[in-house]
Amino acid sequence: MSENVSVRLEDGLAERLRLRARAAGETLSARLRRYADEGVRRDEHPPITFRDGPTGRRAGMVGGPDVWEVAMWIEDLAAEPDRLATLAQESVLTRAQIEAVLRYRAAYPEEVDARIELHRHGTALAASA
Repeated sequence: MSENVSVRLEDGLAERLRLRARAAGETLSARLRRYADEGVRRDEHPPITFRDGPTGRRAGMVGGPDVWEVAMWIEDLAAEPDRLATLAQESVLTRAQIEAVLRYRAAYPEEVDARIELHRHGTALAASA
């Protein structure tokens, strides 16, 4: 279900948005929906940002790795008694950053798990080639 929302934009902003949408092959509505969704997610999870890449747009730590990467590293440390402490010791990430990733993953598990699965599948294919 969706709701139609009317928004007034200044002419210059509307034109800049149209240009960005057109350059990306998106409609203005799709671009505005993405901006709104990512803006809300940033408000909810301040250490998280969004970036484009070869596999599409994804969540990442501000100035750091992608969320899915950190979540995968935590999974890979399942045998450790304190996975967060181990990851913080073995990386440049702080415990607070790792906890921020875990909160984002808890809020959007399907998104993060799909990225991990995509990586693991791609790695398995490359290893078997």
